[in-house]
Amino acid sequence: MDKIQLESFLKTIASGVEIKEGKQYLEVTVPSSSLHQLAKSLKEKEESKFDFLFCLTGVDYGTELGVIYHLRSTSYDHTVVLKTRTADRENPILDSVCDIWETAEFHEREVFDLLGIKFKNHPDLRRLFLDNSWGFPLRKDYVDDINIVTK
Repeated sequence: MDKIQLESFLKTIASGVEIKEGKQYLEVTVPSSSLHQLAKSLKEKEESKFDFLFCLTGVDYGTELGVIYHLRSTSYDHTVVLKTRTADRENPILDSVCDIWETAEFHEREVFDLLGIKFKNHPDLRRLFLDNSWGFPLRKDYVDDINIVTK
């Protein structure tokens, strides 16, 4: 599937998403409430078969926190990027996708550890690198005078 065909396919299975052509991949911005269902459809649908989550990245946009998912179909050799955000910086929660792609388990733990985004239905959400005395060092508002990390 090329980018045009993939965009047409996405429009048939997803509503309320923003689709744009990025520099390298098709980018789909999805409301956090629709993320899990869209991700599951992209993996299970015969037309897409996105069976490989090759990157999951947490992002601090300033006013919002988000996650970016790079998905690849090893059967069809196409790629798509899913993006989602939450405006709740005090208690950021997104749905886990580790029931869809097992590799997300450690990626989500890393995002939780460094940005504080919690993932609903994650089987083992705990810090991966840092202990609980740390805050979330990849947030733009993070300040740590002891270890000399500042804004």
